[in-house]
Amino acid sequence: MDGLRAGAGLLRRGRLRRRRQPQPHAGSVLALPLRPRKIRRQLRRSVASRMAALRAQTLPSEDSEDSRVESTSGDLGGALPGGAAPTSDAARREPYGRLSPAELLEASPAARSLQTPPARVLDTSALLCTAQHLAAAPPAGTAATLPGPPVDGADGGLPWDSPLQRVLAELNRIPSSRRRAARLFEWLIAPMPPDHFYRRLWEREAVLVRRQDPTYYQGLFSTADLDSMLRDEEVQFGQHLDAARYVNGRRETLNPPGRALPAAAWSLYRAGCSLRLLCPQAFSATVWQFLAVLQEQFGSMAGSNVYLTPPDSQGFAPHYDDIEAFVLQLEGRKLWRVYRPRVPSEELALTSSPNFSQDDLGEPVLQTVLEPGDLLYFPRGFIHQAECQEGAHSLHLTLSTYQRNTWGDFLEAVLPLAVQAAMEENVEFRRGLPRDFMDYMGAQHSDSKDPRRTAFMEKVRVLVARLGHFAPVDAVADQRAKDFIHDSLPPVLTDRERALSVHGLPIRWEAGGPVNVGAQLTTETEVHMLQDGIARLVGEGGHLFLYYTVENSRVYHLEEPKCLEIYPQQADAMELLLRSYPEFVRVGDLPCDSVEDQLSLATMLYDKGLLLTKMPLALN
Repeated sequence: MDGLRAGAGLLRRGRLRRRRQPQPHAGSVLALPLRPRKIRRQLRRSVASRMAALRAQTLPSEDSEDSRVESTSGDLGGALPGGAAPTSDAARREPYGRLSPAELLEASPAARSLQTPPARVLDTSALLCTAQHLAAAPPAGTAATLPGPPVDGADGGLPWDSPLQRVLAELNRIPSSRRRAARLFEWLIAPMPPDHFYRRLWEREAVLVRRQDPTYYQGLFSTADLDSMLRDEEVQFGQHLDAARYVNGRRETLNPPGRALPAAAWSLYRAGCSLRLLCPQAFSATVWQFLAVLQEQFGSMAGSNVYLTPPDSQGFAPHYDDIEAFVLQLEGRKLWRVYRPRVPSEELALTSSPNFSQDDLGEPVLQTVLEPGDLLYFPRGFIHQAECQEGAHSLHLTLSTYQRNTWGDFLEAVLPLAVQAAMEENVEFRRGLPRDFMDYMGAQHSDSKDPRRTAFMEKVRVLVARLGHFAPVDAVADQRAKDFIHDSLPPVLTDRERALSVHGLPIRWEAGGPVNVGAQLTTETEVHMLQDGIARLVGEGGHLFLYYTVENSRVYHLEEPKCLEIYPQQADAMELLLRSYPEFVRVGDLPCDSVEDQLSLATMLYDKGLLLTKMPLALN
């Protein structure tokens, strides 16, 4: 605990090194490790033993649900191409390897009509699939009510025959947010097994999933939703909505100033402009829920744009982006052409490209017409263009993630701090350069055979190799986690999470005064965090802060980062709560110095909406 009270700092040889740090909440603040190595080892053993004891307890209501979800993960549900259903674990893992290029094309009439050679389609996607939706029908009984306001559908809710409705209802019954995220991603890319996708295709290949199920995404977003937004919401050109068209090899952006009223927006659409909605999650509760769940799967911000393109038009020039893109075709049809990166420097691009002309492009590696229910994935750096053909409009949603989430970005933050620490703690980094190094180093001496140059280069290599010992890897990981917490959408709660947290307390004004006020936690109350990825404990400037997402805005960075200060005597308890999710911990078992500290921490977290209780609290 002495290390905690002393504050956070870079750790070397088991002692705490103080550094001058910017004040908390500044964008440039770097989170530092919380305590020296010896203390952290002791804490890990303590937390591990407590978690092992927790797992030994019987939790039938939680384990039975989690086990059910886990046992069904990877089940492909509907028929595979060719009508064969997998009957073994091996078949489930690799259901597509048995198909020839001809069989892959035979599975999709639209693909059969394309000019792209079959081998090229197989090389790019290896997974040109025809499959019915994965989501199973809800079990008998009353279906769970989804959180958030209802959208679409004749009865004011999502259409009941929609696979999306069924999977969202299923998510509402899964107690663990981790498993909800895994289940929704499994549904998103079904019938591909997620492990196959991540192992073989993620960041590597363009992937086409053809479902021949136009209802698959029904209820996620529609042109009718966009029309309602234009009428009822403060949608602004340039900020929320772009109007663009691609004519004669050039892109034009035609945003008028001010609010995007229906008269202006639909006039631009009639003039051949694509309408791009930049932040649908700010207006649509369903898109918000979709992204808020999936961001936990990626561990990176999940964003989206919606594109509405009129018939016989193209809105945007060929280009590549700096994000992993999942294209969900919602309405109509659209012809897509996808091209591999042209040169190695464009592979997994760090920034988006300028617009390309057709002369800049070679042959597409994938060419297809997306229809409702289809999914197209391509990595950052893959050039793409899309156009509507005559007689049909197109509406699609692009889910984006993994922007600037690379090893290089991580090391860019680590290395300057590693050099600073090395100079403070190792005299070799403080020794002076050779007085004559400019006589043999530099571009003008690059071809020199001078042995002094060889010795200089070897010294640089040795010092660089030693930097790993001083790299504050955990500190930078904490800072990136803090940034992710700030980037994240606020959580969407299940019925259970709402009912068992402060969000569901029936406190209200009635008969001249507030009623049902006074719910209190006791040492016997069992709690766990509201969801898995909603908070992060970070050391900054000698203090501990818990950053959280529950008060974030649905508009990116509209709010400043939100945090609570955690006192040193409560740090072990806070870490136990973060690491034990989704298992319950009795408040009286939190590793604090006093009952007062236990109740103070639990009450602060509960009142802020970060804790969930095993049973509803008694109300006065």
